[in-house]
Amino acid sequence: MSDYTASAVMAPYNEPPPELAQGRQYLYAVIFASDRLPEASAGIDGVGVHKIAEGHIAAVAGGVPTPKIRPERRHLAAHQEVLKQLLASSTPLPMSFGTIADSPEAVRQFLSKHGTALFDQLARVAGKVEMGLRVSWEVSNIFEYFVNKHTDLRQARDHLLAGPRHPTQDEKIEVGRMFERLLQDDRARHTEKVERILAAAGVECKANKSRAEREVMNLACLVERDRQEAFGLAVVQAAQLFDHDFTFDYNGPWAPHNFVEIEPLS
Repeated sequence: MSDYTASAVMAPYNEPPPELAQGRQYLYAVIFASDRLPEASAGIDGVGVHKIAEGHIAAVAGGVPTPKIRPERRHLAAHQEVLKQLLASSTPLPMSFGTIADSPEAVRQFLSKHGTALFDQLARVAGKVEMGLRVSWEVSNIFEYFVNKHTDLRQARDHLLAGPRHPTQDEKIEVGRMFERLLQDDRARHTEKVERILAAAGVECKANKSRAEREVMNLACLVERDRQEAFGLAVVQAAQLFDHDFTFDYNGPWAPHNFVEIEPLS
């Protein structure tokens, strides 16, 4: 049996008022039932959090009076603060912001229905944290940078601008497509190079979609809690393979949002 199973459920902490504890439940995360809650956890609207357990797993929840929570800054901050406090002593499976169950019994039914999958995911990420790594091109004009790096793109651009006539829309589109292909190819090549070094350091990576044209890669990295310093050294090692046109920025630790899959509450 896994080291993370529990034979008994720990007593809950930071109980909300009885009227909220029995009504709608805002869900922050799923943890092992044996995991203790932080001593001073306060969530949405300052309401304390508690555990709703079913077998060896439990939901971290807080009572809410309404069926919907608006994504206001204070609510988002409270949600993240609970996850941050949980992460200090365990590895929670984070729930999506705004997940609300009608009652504690609905939460138990959800945990019972998906218990095996949730337990397996908890065991997989136990003792780990998520780190983010973003690499970007630090250049003033990404198209001109690629023109200078890729002869075929430079020749296509020069042909487009040569002569007295104006280029057609189709010709402009074709050059744009060539640039996009080269952009994606370079991203893939650079990402593979970085992931290879991180993998050698025992880091599991997941590549997320780049959110800006200058962004080379946006990696979510699953790292052993006690090997965060080694992760940082691996990032430095990877950065040494790139020139001054690239910047590396990593952040964390976070709950492993990118490495868990929780079914919608039903």
